[in-house]
Amino acid sequence: MVRDHYRGSMATSTHAAVHDPRNDEIEIYINGEFQHRREARISVFDSGFLVGDGIWEGLRLHGGRFAFVDRHLDRLFAGARAVDLAIGTRAFIMDALERTVERNDMTDDVHVRLMITRGDKKTPSQHPSNVVGGPNMVIIAEHKRADPAVADRGITLFTATVRRPPPDTLDQRLNCHSKLHEVIALIQAVHAGADEALMLDPTGAVATCNATNFFVVRSGRLLTSTGQYNLAGITRAVVLEEAAGAGIPTAERPFSLTAVYDADEAFVTGTFGGLTPVRAVDGRVIGEHDGPGPMTARLRELYRRAVAADVERQG
Repeated sequence: MVRDHYRGSMATSTHAAVHDPRNDEIEIYINGEFQHRREARISVFDSGFLVGDGIWEGLRLHGGRFAFVDRHLDRLFAGARAVDLAIGTRAFIMDALERTVERNDMTDDVHVRLMITRGDKKTPSQHPSNVVGGPNMVIIAEHKRADPAVADRGITLFTATVRRPPPDTLDQRLNCHSKLHEVIALIQAVHAGADEALMLDPTGAVATCNATNFFVVRSGRLLTSTGQYNLAGITRAVVLEEAAGAGIPTAERPFSLTAVYDADEAFVTGTFGGLTPVRAVDGRVIGEHDGPGPMTARLRELYRRAVAADVERQG
């Protein structure tokens, strides 16, 4: 029963994708070599498996180009420096990404997960001195188009009891493999009948969702959290930049659930889904729109143009 509950909720997740049978035959990059997905393996002594010691990025492919790839690599290398992990050069990473999508004959509607861990350990432990060899790098590229029904209808959120930790516990701006608190928050939301979780920061202000960043619209003004307690989302940053460029008032500041329940619109942002409307939070219906509100729709178009411009710039 529990498993069926989880499976059913995925239909309205921001990561819900249209089924593509081509994914049954993809080849996965593992440390410079390619393995069919059915044979793809990594050691049980891998640092990411043992202690969640690794960093990752999620990228989208448009017209054969990785959207906002410079920003993604900036975030990846900032994370590598933060955890003291040598991952090679930007050219090395780019070559691996390009080889992966070329190997799988991919150009559009592709989602790529790049994961780098500290490497295999000679024994299960935290200490980096037990690493044998260098880091492990895995790249999974899949044909994934966001489910248009989710994009149009939106999702529901439930405020989890699990809080986002402060930077001196686990810096949430670090895109690392240690995501258990987010998983627990999501499980709470699913059991409460919602699609995903809204999470508060240690002060009780709204922070972010378990896997996406959260925005509300109030009286024509775009409002989101300070960003101190959530992932340094690239889609989030682009939306804020495009909104400011279009003359839309924006603010990054603390706000409570009271401001959420009384919002005109709400939406979440992420690399995979772009902008996804939120139709209800904790059982409270947000706004009076069936689907994306006018501000959400406008920002979605601005974001689409920003992606196209970045891809054109690369081309």
